[in-house]
Formats: sequence, C-alpha cells, structure tokens
Amino acid sequence: MISILDLKREYLELKQEIDAAIERVLTSGGFVGGPEVAALEDDLAAYLGVPYVVSCGSGTDALAIALRAMGIGPGDEVITTPFTFVATIEAIQHAGARPVLVDIDPQTYNLNPGLLEAALSPRSKAILPVHLYGQVAPMQAILAFAQKHGLQVLEDAAQAIGARYYPEQAHAGTLGHAAGFSLYPSKNLGAYGDGGFITTHSEAIAQESRLLANHGSRERYHHLRAAGYTSRLDAMQAAILRVKLPRLEAWNARRRQIAAHYTQALKGYVQTPCEMPYALHVYHQYTIRHPERDRLAAHLKQQGIGSSIHYPVPVHLQPAYRGLAPAGSLPAAEAAAREVLSLPMHPFLEEAQVEAVVRAVQSCA
Repeated sequence: MISILDLKREYLELKQEIDAAIERVLTSGGFVGGPEVAALEDDLAAYLGVPYVVSCGSGTDALAIALRAMGIGPGDEVITTPFTFVATIEAIQHAGARPVLVDIDPQTYNLNPGLLEAALSPRSKAILPVHLYGQVAPMQAILAFAQKHGLQVLEDAAQAIGARYYPEQAHAGTLGHAAGFSLYPSKNLGAYGDGGFITTHSEAIAQESRLLANHGSRERYHHLRAAGYTSRLDAMQAAILRVKLPRLEAWNARRRQIAAHYTQALKGYVQTPCEMPYALHVYHQYTIRHPERDRLAAHLKQQGIGSSIHYPVPVHLQPAYRGLAPAGSLPAAEAAAREVLSLPMHPFLEEAQVEAVVRAVQSCA
C-alpha cells in the first residue's frame, strides 16, 4: 500500500536526533513552556522573518486567539472561504464573530478576491484567507481591498509553512496583520501531537495573544482577561519540532519535485493543480480533480494507492453551518467538493512509488 502520508518513515529518518531531544526534555523535568518552547519560537521567527511568534496548543487555537487579539468579537463579521477545514470557521465563532462566506477561484481553490465587495457590510472587520493545499492566496488583491475598507487580515497558513509570495519572496503567514499556523502531525512541519503558533509584526497582537493563550494571565493566579485559554505548546513537541525545522526547506523542495513529476505525467488524464505565478507552492496536498472522483478513488484503492478528499463537503452544507449560506449559492466550492482528490504526497515517497501512483491514475482516468 502506498499511503498518502508516511510519518513512520519520517521518524525513522530522524530517530537518533528525535530520541535525543525527547530524552533531553524528560531529563530536564520541564514539560510546559520553558527554554525548548522559547527556542522554537525564536527559530520560527528567524525562519519566517517575523519579529513575533507565539506558540499555542493547535492551529484552531492560533486562529481564534489571534482574532481576539486583533480585537474581533461579538457583532463583528469575518469574511472567509467555504472550502476549508472547519477549524477556520470554528475560530471565527470562538472569537464571537460571524463568518461570512465568499466563493473560491475554481483553479486555485483559494478565496476569490473579486467577490469580496458583495460580502462587505458595516459589520465587516476582517478577512480570513486560507492558503489552501500549500499555495498562498492572492494576497495583493486581498490586502488592497482590506486597506481600502479598513479591514484587518488574518492568514490561515495552517497548510502553507514555507510557501512564498512573490515578488518579495515573503513567507506565507507574514503578509497580513497576523497568521495562524498548525503543527498537526500531517503538516509539512508537524509535531507528534497537536500544536500551533501565531505570527505577527505587531507587538500589541503578540502580547495579547500570549496573554489569552495562558488563561488571560501574565503572572500566575493574576488574570487580566476573561475567558482565556489553556493553549500552550509543550516542551516535548517543541524539542521534536526543533529537530525537524532545519529539514523543512529540503522536504518542501522534494514535495515540489514529486508534484512536478505528477503534473507532467497526469496532464490530459485529470485536472492537475494550478501553481500561480505569484506564489511558491509547497504542496501540503497534491490535489487533482476529476468528474468521476469516487470511481477514481475506488480504483486507486484497488491498486493499493491511498488517497483522500480535501474536502468532501463545503462548510455551508455541513449540518452545523447550514445557516451561513444556502445550497447552490457558492457553486465553485460545491463543484470542487464533488471532484477533488488528494494523491500520496510526502517527502519520503520513492521514485518507484511515484511512478506506481501515476500508472494507477492513468489506468483509470
């Protein structure tokens, strides 16, 4: 079986260093916060080129805490996409705001900035673009619209660590007022459990985020904000991530190499991902499109090839969120949900495995 992800292989490649990092934490007796977490935050800030990184318990928490730190709350509206993991929407609701959905670009699956004007209202306070599958959303247009209308921008960079935005080669997650990243194990940079972090150029947002993430407290048993969070990255995860971070660029380069091979071999068989000229894609997922997606997925399974659907149901058609928009009102997202399929994609895929995936797709599509 060729799996869509191989975390065991990743661990075995780094076993000696990861085991040493874990032993270092166990021996220290310090498991929450401390020097490992502080060092990881410094490493991430240096890598991404931002002054402030605030670690937290998950990517969902990163978005929710950042929104609150940006002053978003009850009565406010946040414009975002329906074609995303539900955490994007949950974070807006956790902040007390209302998600307002705009449709996607059918080529990139990212938020379509041409539709922002129609979603604007007097209650609009922020835009939350998602850098889906590892490709940066069209931030120039989004930021220009936000500036024109006095809105803040929070990037959902959960799937896009290491992605770049041209011409400045700026990292995803460094373009808006703040960003939330996920360190879930499946991500391009993943912990061995949940984790996340916030990036920002704003000292005020960073300080407020750190306060909210720790029970609204700077000093133990003295609480300055109500309804804070227990959202802290533990030292074990930070130590593991410090082993992985120096490999991220090479891993992302290997993802891009595999993606290029897929794209060249599969054109004419399926709709391959569109890499926009303004962005360096890091292929958290290599997501194709086919009108008979379910038949293709079943065929791949028979051939011993793993696949996954990201995402089978857009947010506004989920039972929990049907009040956000009526069925049929976001046609590009709804069509994508019926047709997308993610192929195996991780930096430890061998050439023979990549070829096997290609042959399996070609033999069905």
